Amino acid sequence: MRRTAMLVAAGALTVSGCAQGSGGGTAEPLSSDDFAETATAEGPLTVMGFGTADDEIAQQRLQRAEEALGDTEVQLIEGELDMQQFLSSVASGDVPGIINADRAQIGTLASRGAVMPLTECLSQRGVDTSVFVESALAQVTFDGQVYGIPEFNTVQLTMANQELLDEAGLTVEDVNGSSWEDVTAATEQLFVEEGGRIEVIGYDSKLPEFLPLWVHANGGSMISDDGRTATLDSPEVVEALEWAVSIYDLQGGFGDVKAAREIPDFFGDTNQFATGVLGAMPMEQWYVNVLNEVSADAPMAFDTVYSRQGEPIAFANGAAWAIPVGSANPAAACTFATTMVETESWMAAAEARATAREEAGLQFTGLLTGNQEADRQIQDELVQPSGEENWDHAVEVLYAANDNTVAFPANPADAEFKQAWQDAVNRVLNGQQEPQEAMSQAQEEAQEALDERWAAWDEEQDG
Repeated sequence: MRRTAMLVAAGALTVSGCAQGSGGGTAEPLSSDDFAETATAEGPLTVMGFGTADDEIAQQRLQRAEEALGDTEVQLIEGELDMQQFLSSVASGDVPGIINADRAQIGTLASRGAVMPLTECLSQRGVDTSVFVESALAQVTFDGQVYGIPEFNTVQLTMANQELLDEAGLTVEDVNGSSWEDVTAATEQLFVEEGGRIEVIGYDSKLPEFLPLWVHANGGSMISDDGRTATLDSPEVVEALEWAVSIYDLQGGFGDVKAAREIPDFFGDTNQFATGVLGAMPMEQWYVNVLNEVSADAPMAFDTVYSRQGEPIAFANGAAWAIPVGSANPAAACTFATTMVETESWMAAAEARATAREEAGLQFTGLLTGNQEADRQIQDELVQPSGEENWDHAVEVLYAANDNTVAFPANPADAEFKQAWQDAVNRVLNGQQEPQEAMSQAQEEAQEALDERWAAWDEEQDG
């Protein structure tokens, strides 16, 4: 009988020098026999970084994956992927059967020989990789080989309080990013301060985390397409940072805005839109579902985020399945992962979510899966108009954003690269450095890390 055993994750482990120094290693591609269609090894398939909780999306897909595995037991190590714990398991040789990781981590894991290329897995299972969102697939393709199987996609939308816009004589087009000059002007019009305290945040440019969105909206990039060269001090990056910071400066500075935005209950019915204390901001699409559930009467307006060239744009993130080197049963892991992301599994999960929302008297606001075929089918067959124009429009722009995504390419120094640019943004926000100086320092730090990691990888390939 199939069953899912819930394991308590082990306590934090100290990462050994071997795990830290596994950089430069490379996993030999497995043969077709290693990725046979059904499980071949005895013992359970352990899954790290994935849980079901009360989530019907996870539960439905897990059920289908278990059915595909036959008598192979699935054991979930609950909680998000603990990278330190995982790298320790790689060092000790006692790895889980499969992991669910942030897509941005896949390049680093591949370069360190921690996860294996999946060419044969995908071939054996008949997976057409063109079904995946292009930017998502690029994130898990390292040095020409696919090391991860994308699932879910996170994009940003413009979200605004329609009543505040109306009072200021504005529309959502004034704050959707297509004109930075318009956003700046709208910020000044929407911003309200009384007695030295912010009463209404006009616009929140969401630094530091959304700098990549603004850079790409400005026609730039922060790293080359091959993931080898940082471009953090380019004019497009510096200009994007200068503008995004200026939005806070118009409202008393980042510290004041940050303090004001932390007061409302972000996930409750007294959120910043329901209480009218925020004019507009870009935000991930999952927040549409939150707002629709807790404050359906809030005067919301939605749009995609636009580039300065007037095109919809979103900076994509998400998770991916990866099979560790040394997995006791890569065949089972391959079957598990590909079943979890196939169109039929996503449809079953979306149907369960739509039914649950209907029974609760709530709108089903769609699902972005990373599988374009599934996304289209869900939108066509399961997303029904609610009759509420603003919420129906939110779903429309959600899918439009998903069709216009960009992302960082896979690289072997993701953590160091991210740390470099985020630290730089924070130094600017804290008044320690000007944008050009901060990004020049970040450029040196990021490029040093990239050069070191790529050199280790290239040396291993040449050897």
